[in-house]
Amino acid sequence: MTAPDVHTFFDEPTNSACHIVKDPATNAIAIIDSIMDFDAAAGRTHTTHADMLIDLITENGWQVDWILETHVHADHLSAAPYLASKLGGRIAIGANIATVQQTFGKIFNAGTEFEMDGSQFDRLFDDGDTFDIGELTVTVMHTPGHTPACVTYVVGDAAFIGDTLFMPDFGTARADFPGGSATDLYASIQRILSLPDDTRLFLCHDYKTKGRDTFCWQTTVAEQKLNNIHVGGNKSRDEFVNFRTERDAQLAMPKLIIPSIQVNMNAGRMPDPDEDGQVYLKVPINKL
Repeated sequence: MTAPDVHTFFDEPTNSACHIVKDPATNAIAIIDSIMDFDAAAGRTHTTHADMLIDLITENGWQVDWILETHVHADHLSAAPYLASKLGGRIAIGANIATVQQTFGKIFNAGTEFEMDGSQFDRLFDDGDTFDIGELTVTVMHTPGHTPACVTYVVGDAAFIGDTLFMPDFGTARADFPGGSATDLYASIQRILSLPDDTRLFLCHDYKTKGRDTFCWQTTVAEQKLNNIHVGGNKSRDEFVNFRTERDAQLAMPKLIIPSIQVNMNAGRMPDPDEDGQVYLKVPINKL
């Protein structure tokens, strides 16, 4: 089984991991879950994190085939359009993005000009779809629960699983956002855990724990089966759903959910400028 080269850039302010996946046989790469820096207090974006990727990619002469999203992130803004403008590549996400757009389009009163069919993206993936990164074949798994549009990208001995699972000592993703489902999340996790035990799992986030001093973003199926504090040890669906539901009810909204959802459901693009030429984001009151 082919082992893709993986280069990870971790963003501590958002606890997010962006992965570059490279075909060892060619210069072809994909970027998964990119990050646009955002100062919420000032309402300013900057490209420090994305520029680190650009520097590495251009220095090595790599060719960007794809800029992939595992889901519509609620905790950081995507840099996909910026990266595409600098490096090329097709922006893609799971086909159920339309469900997310319809749900959050209403919450943000996006208006009739906002298309809710996923057409902002270059490619929408259905469960079981395949595509190539150079000579690597990628298989798409629909893994909903955290959001309806979550997907996992399986590439050789690696799987990029978004927010389904965290490191074993931290557990699993929340499932209480509009359109989320703890039952669906459990089924998706079981599907991921049915991959070979030595499959490398690359995460979208890490928050460390009291007993761990370093950030981590890579684990294996075997480690998750044995040690994940929420689903390891063959925990039942009912056990997981009850636990996840009770825990989620106590969690606050992510700090950047309001800007992130508006931008990310639009394929990482800001809203169109207002009449004064400035770009504005909305803050829905008492809706989240």
